[in-house]
Amino acid sequence: MKKIILFASGGGSNAEQIIKYAELSGNYTVAGVFTNKPQAGVLQKAAQYNVPAVVFTREEMEDGALLKRVNEIKPDLIVLAGFLWKFPADIITNYPNKVVNIHPALLPNYGGKGMYGMNVHRAVHTNKEKESGITIHYVNNNYDEGNIIFQQVVNVENCQSPEEVAQKVLALEHEHFPKVITQLLNK
Repeated sequence: MKKIILFASGGGSNAEQIIKYAELSGNYTVAGVFTNKPQAGVLQKAAQYNVPAVVFTREEMEDGALLKRVNEIKPDLIVLAGFLWKFPADIITNYPNKVVNIHPALLPNYGGKGMYGMNVHRAVHTNKEKESGITIHYVNNNYDEGNIIFQQVVNVENCQSPEEVAQKVLALEHEHFPKVITQLLNK
């Protein structure tokens, strides 16, 4: 069976959807959840589903220790689900076209350093965009510039707040991310 690992920095709602989808579909297994935050909610989600979790430091990311941990698992795909640090170049190099991310907007719009989560949704709302959505893309050494794999659009012109935009976009993430992961693993 194909294996993926998840990288997340926050609450883990996408990670949970991916883990549940993996269990229900039997298409792949989540072999580990990696986080840079010892208090991240994703750790509770991993424990709830008996998925091994790894908390790592910036030093471990920079000195190659994190790459060693990833290599021990030998994942078929590495999935960033709300991971907020710049992803390590050594892992990208060792896993070419095997690292994917989800972005809460339609790239190339609203991408780049600092553009994550509510920062994106506030910008979309402030600019009175009619549409937003999700972009699933390969990860390279620049924020949000990897080749696009999948995009899905949602109408947000009637949203009264950035939080409403966020709700609509999160629903798309939960619906599509696990399915796109399956498609990538079956290529």
